[in-house]
Amino acid sequence: MLNRSFNDVNIYKKALDASWLRNKAISNNISNVNTPNYKRQEVKFDEVLKSYMNESGSVKMTKTNSGHMDAMGMSLDPRITTVKNTSFREDGNNVNIDVEMTERTKNEIRYNAVSDKLTGTFKNLRTAIRGGR
Repeated sequence: MLNRSFNDVNIYKKALDASWLRNKAISNNISNVNTPNYKRQEVKFDEVLKSYMNESGSVKMTKTNSGHMDAMGMSLDPRITTVKNTSFREDGNNVNIDVEMTERTKNEIRYNAVSDKLTGTFKNLRTAIRGGR
């Protein structure tokens, strides 16, 4: 149980990192809604996480070097990408403020859910350390 909990903490940390980075990208998009030729940014994390998941719901990791850490989730790094293949308006900008506001709300909900799961995991760890007391 403890090992799985520690693995979960690493994955939750990466998910919170992704949420923070997503908030930064969305804020940039909103700030540049009227900037000609600005291309919206988005964060790639959910796709990265899904590619590491197997059918049982655990993360698949391949240790490629004996010097690498065994901690789960360490290579699940979120990244910002620029969406260049669309132009929403004549000025070349592809930011839709309604989409960005929706994404911001979804991101806030996601952040709160992951934060709640992390809090629960820490409570379980504390219970395990205290021997169930």
